[in-house]
Amino acid sequence: MGVRLLLVGTISICVVPGIDYAQAQTASGDSEVLPAIEVVAPATVAKPGRSKRAPQAARNLRRVFVYPTAPTTTASSGMDVDKVPASVNAVGAGQIARTGSLNIADALQQQVPGIIVSDTTGNPFQPDIQFRGFVASPVAGTPQGLAVYQNGVRVNEAFGDTVNWDLIPTAAIRSVTVVTNNPAFGLNALGGAVNVLMKNGFNYQGAEINTMGGSFGRIQSSAQWGKQIDNFSVYGALEGLRDGGFRNFSESKVRRFYGDVGYKTDSSEFHLNMGVASNNFGAAATVPVELLRNYWGATYTTPQTTANRVGYVNLTGKIEATPTWTIEGSAHVRAFQHKTVDGNPTATQPCAPPNDTLLCFNDDSSFANGVNGVPIVNPFPTDAVLGQIDRTTTRSTTTGATLQATNTDQLFGHNNQFMVGASFDSGVTRFGASAELGTIGSNYVVSGSGVFLGPSGTPISIGPVSLRATNRYSGLYAQDTFDVTDAFSISGGGRFNYASINLEDQIGTALNGNHTFSRFNPMIGGTYKITPELTAYAGYSEANRAPTPLELACADPARPCIIGAFLISDPPLKQVVSRTVEAGLRGTKELNIGTLGWKVGAFRATNADDILAIPVPLQGFGYFQNVGRTRRQGIEAQVNLTSKTLQLYASYALVDARFLDALELNSHSPFADPVTGTIQVLPGNRIPAIPRNRVKLGFDYSVTDAFKVGGDALFVGSQYFVGDESNQAARLPGYSVFNLHASYQINKTFQIYGRIDNIFDNRYATYGTFFDAGDVPNFANGGVQFTDARSVSPARPRAFYAGLKATF
Repeated sequence: MGVRLLLVGTISICVVPGIDYAQAQTASGDSEVLPAIEVVAPATVAKPGRSKRAPQAARNLRRVFVYPTAPTTTASSGMDVDKVPASVNAVGAGQIARTGSLNIADALQQQVPGIIVSDTTGNPFQPDIQFRGFVASPVAGTPQGLAVYQNGVRVNEAFGDTVNWDLIPTAAIRSVTVVTNNPAFGLNALGGAVNVLMKNGFNYQGAEINTMGGSFGRIQSSAQWGKQIDNFSVYGALEGLRDGGFRNFSESKVRRFYGDVGYKTDSSEFHLNMGVASNNFGAAATVPVELLRNYWGATYTTPQTTANRVGYVNLTGKIEATPTWTIEGSAHVRAFQHKTVDGNPTATQPCAPPNDTLLCFNDDSSFANGVNGVPIVNPFPTDAVLGQIDRTTTRSTTTGATLQATNTDQLFGHNNQFMVGASFDSGVTRFGASAELGTIGSNYVVSGSGVFLGPSGTPISIGPVSLRATNRYSGLYAQDTFDVTDAFSISGGGRFNYASINLEDQIGTALNGNHTFSRFNPMIGGTYKITPELTAYAGYSEANRAPTPLELACADPARPCIIGAFLISDPPLKQVVSRTVEAGLRGTKELNIGTLGWKVGAFRATNADDILAIPVPLQGFGYFQNVGRTRRQGIEAQVNLTSKTLQLYASYALVDARFLDALELNSHSPFADPVTGTIQVLPGNRIPAIPRNRVKLGFDYSVTDAFKVGGDALFVGSQYFVGDESNQAARLPGYSVFNLHASYQINKTFQIYGRIDNIFDNRYATYGTFFDAGDVPNFANGGVQFTDARSVSPARPRAFYAGLKATF
């Protein structure tokens, strides 16, 4: 799972104990929180006989802000931010706190030009985070294109590579970086990697209690405390949240804890960190637009609930073996449990005579069987609208370790940084699913009957599932950065990934399978400092994604399954390979009114053998398939102005995502062929659910030393509905959102604050798809059939919040 490669530039690094993060105005122009280290920059190689531990004052030290080149927790393997041959994107604890949210997605959407958040699940605490058209999502079956790490540990879940953002304790986050052009981050880093570093007692001292409440029954509170005692440190953070949601049945409960115990000397540092979370969500999902016209908080087929539980322990260590060699490693264990309850329409129906006392599945002649294999006698009234409650349970235990060495000896008289490392991750998952038949009421609530479906359909496409999946991911990586001149640095390296996936059907043999995938992914890049205030960069890299156990267990077009639930068979899939090139400029300029920072860049990523979830005419059913080549390309630009009293930011991102090969897909689109139910995708058609344009603006102004006001705006362009890969239907409209916030520092300890989200109460949707309009009657319109197949995720209306923060 997480392996690292790195090429770093030109410096001999010596980390000074106790140095904290600082607000750094980097060459990218972002007011970013990046780790600061002191580096030795000698003009010549040190002479033989020099003491290994020269006095600090005798060294020629300069302060450098570093950017991660591998998912480790220390700055020693990072790269001088001026030498990063890729776009620089970082978000610090202050920028996260600015949002007043316990959801990390809010800060990422504000501060990173290429990131947009969509609400596929219908719950704001389980967002899809999309960067350059690649997604990290909690939704099973979503093609995952981003690798995510928390304190050096990969948190893409073992079974489906999903990312549960709700499990990351927001108050305890020290910084988040979005890293591109770097295969060192291992599998899934097709579009890049999100690297989350957590606080500890060495970089956070003191205590804080923060409580906020407001619209839709929101009440949230967080507390954190950190302390250093000589060479030891301790840190802890606790968070709790309850939100009733603006939609029916969309309540959220979040409970999270994170802790860290550390030990540090002049030449070593060790940390033991641990965390637990227990979260429950009403995930209301998409709703037909015809229902939204009557009530913005409407839902369609419930219950839709999710329960996430996690516990983890991570041990990290770093030793400076010599003045130029640093060894670091980590070991972790993580236990994760995910349960869903999902009310849906059903393909079960009364059989045709002479078997009209029985139930059939998918047609009126194939019997619907119970778990005992016997056809089910119809227990429902003749006028009942049938539905089913699908339940899934996923239990995963993952373990892993990494070992990495970094060297900063000069090479041929030039500064050089070399890194080599290895990682191994193993995951064991037990997955189960069941389907209970029931009836759908006029409020779209599915009421269970106690009758459960066994293997049913021709071919069998539903029934109980019990699967054991084992993933083993190994990686070897190396990276080097060499200073050709003081202004010009080149970086190169690569990573070899090996993935082994074993599936064991616990009921029959249909899901059994063994799959292996391997690949070497190279990278090369360079930076040139045109002037002290202007840097150019360019780079090329490759990355791969192995098919997940979930995808492999549902990849047979002849035997489709309910995506993410009822797995049927185990045909092979190819791994996805992405090739990315990017280039740009970044710079800073000191002005009379403050520091101006800016960056502009372009990228192109081409995927080979991309994997998509392919629907079939039966609503909710589908399979996974390689669909050939896709391409995501675009530009990103950002400008920041920072002074003592004013902070401004503005960014623009264009993401153009297209299919490069022809496809024929099943769809519920109104433009689907009425006979075959398919659409024709042509080369050049845009990929749905990826808005082309994103504009972001924000400011913070200190009216007085105590009173501050600020606001932000988001403009997102239109996007095609999922299911309209042929680009024939009208697009989901774009939207704009405006938010305001203010704070007043009462005294050294207490601060009151408030915010208004969506101040103009705009009604918009962030995600859209099509549904089978004939499955369930439109009860809100007298029980007639729906006439509009569009189904969307409505965004939250205007909301007011106020809070009190105490800092000690």
